Amino acid sequence: MVTKGQDHSLAVYPREAFAELAQRAAAASRTDPQARAFVRALAAGTDEQRPDAQGRITLSVDHRRYANLTRDCVVNGSIEFLEIWDKQAWESYLADHEEDYAQGSNESLGTIF
Repeated sequence: MVTKGQDHSLAVYPREAFAELAQRAAAASRTDPQARAFVRALAAGTDEQRPDAQGRITLSVDHRRYANLTRDCVVNGSIEFLEIWDKQAWESYLADHEEDYAQGSNESLGTIF
């Protein structure tokens, strides 16, 4: 399952993992405008893909436009799913967030370290 990811990347989920994400999203409060927007974007921005014999998938024009994919791309693992980035966007993201990783002090990371 290919969907719009965070930071203008694409997220590629195994079908089962995406189904779990969709269930969690569906349980979000429909009275919360941000939750409604997220659920709508997730539902409208997801495309089921099946790899061909060589393991390749086709990315829609909308997905390529959203992630600004031109020629060089980066595919990286993000624990539960893959991310597809434009190479320059990925390099810029890494440069901007290297210190965040090095510090690792965000409260949401408390259970990791």
